[in-house]
Amino acid sequence: MTLLNLHHADSFEWLKEQAPNSFHGVCTDPPFGIVEFTPKEVEKLRAGKGGIWRIPPKIGGIERAPLPRFTVLTDKEREHVRTYFREFAEVLYPTLVPGAHVILAGTPMLQYLVQDAFALAGYEVRGSLMRCYSGFRGGDRPKLAEAEFPDTCVTPRGCYEPWMLFRKPIGEKTVAQNLRKWGTGALRRVNRDQPLPDILQSGKTPSIESAISKHPTLKPQHLLRILARAVLPLGQGVVLEPFAGSGSTLGACQAIGYDAVGVELDAEYYGALESNIAKFAALYPASKGDSLLPHTAYLNQDGLTEALFD
Repeated sequence: MTLLNLHHADSFEWLKEQAPNSFHGVCTDPPFGIVEFTPKEVEKLRAGKGGIWRIPPKIGGIERAPLPRFTVLTDKEREHVRTYFREFAEVLYPTLVPGAHVILAGTPMLQYLVQDAFALAGYEVRGSLMRCYSGFRGGDRPKLAEAEFPDTCVTPRGCYEPWMLFRKPIGEKTVAQNLRKWGTGALRRVNRDQPLPDILQSGKTPSIESAISKHPTLKPQHLLRILARAVLPLGQGVVLEPFAGSGSTLGACQAIGYDAVGVELDAEYYGALESNIAKFAALYPASKGDSLLPHTAYLNQDGLTEALFD
């Protein structure tokens, strides 16, 4: 029976009250631009009015999910990203056991700010795990001048998403000694014959999962189970998800059999967590994050078989 504790709280304030050495790893998809999840912007998102959230048109008859527009951030807001993540890294630091890893979703445009913030807070920057997928961000011609400049694009079409990797320094002389004492300091292999790669092929979030939660940044279980599994090298300890959102990461932890703790500030998201987590965890019973191969198929709401990698 795995442990699952949920808390309706501001993760910054909540972390200040936690005992030292409470958590063995973190896997989270935080509010990356900060401003996109302020109450004002979330209200606009839920009302379908946009704000910082780009509500895209239907493309090819398919309605796309909203995307935050990080290109509209001011210099002050960008600096706030650095400050925000340094403060988060600092309050998180004492709650982690020595050698604990933090896997944190990012965006290429702001990644450097977060990595700098964590480095200043005393973490080791361990690179990134790259989620490769067919995205719809970028690749657009200049707005209102598409016909005038048909051979240009303002930014490249996004086809990857960095999940930044940090480690609290080990407390022993070697990683082996740290693993023996704390159970941390390394990452868990995908399986005994396959190390965790830094490139992960990932499809779109299947409709059977998006039917559970309409959270705008919902990630697929195929990806989350690989990442969550990796964060506990010996398969033992407690994973923290400080920005629980839809509950998808916590659902992945439950599916694997990991103990986990989730914190969520938004009342609506928090109210749905327990139900969502159970539903995510029940999907794909054979999938434990120990294979890079996609789930071969799943049943959507219409009972039709769909490939995960469309």
